[in-house]
Amino acid sequence: QLVESGGGSVQPGGSLTLSCAASGNTGYISSAYCMGWFRRAPGKEREGIAALDLDGVARYADSVKGRFTISQDNSKTTLYLQMNDLKPEDTAMYYCAADKNPRMTAIPDYWGQGTQVTVS
Repeated sequence: QLVESGGGSVQPGGSLTLSCAASGNTGYISSAYCMGWFRRAPGKEREGIAALDLDGVARYADSVKGRFTISQDNSKTTLYLQMNDLKPEDTAMYYCAADKNPRMTAIPDYWGQGTQVTVS
């Protein structure tokens, strides 16, 4: 199970840090799967925004590059997304995901339930 937290409402230019905890049978997966963050804004398609490959390489969508940072704790059971300089267009439901492939794909194997981020 992947459980996101840390969403909320923030003014433009503000910051938020999202967390994703892997628990239960999937508690180990973050060490064997690549992890990442997706988001879906109202009326828009789901967008992959940040991911950590199995070899630790971080990848970002152009829309968030330079503003968002993805990371994991040393135990690799918690994934983070530090979001700075937030913009209204960052408003979306944010989802944590885990993929068995070495690099994140568009259809990960596990999803969290999502956490809402609103920038206004």
